[in-house]
Amino acid sequence: MTDEPRWRKSSYSSNGGNCVEVAADLAVPHGVVPVRDSKDPGGPVLNLPTASFLSFVTGVKAGTFGTA
Repeated sequence: MTDEPRWRKSSYSSNGGNCVEVAADLAVPHGVVPVRDSKDPGGPVLNLPTASFLSFVTGVKAGTFGTA
């Protein structure tokens, strides 16, 4: 991948705690959604296939995974 990801954190992540960042801008040109830990921006990045990330987000919105 040559494009630099534009990292975004959820607007619900205002507590400064356990957050993830995503770079959805790479979904169309590269078919992946990079995800990383916001506390470790230089750490590992998971490049999730766009369809898998969409399926995960859909499941979260539907309450498939319950609550913590």
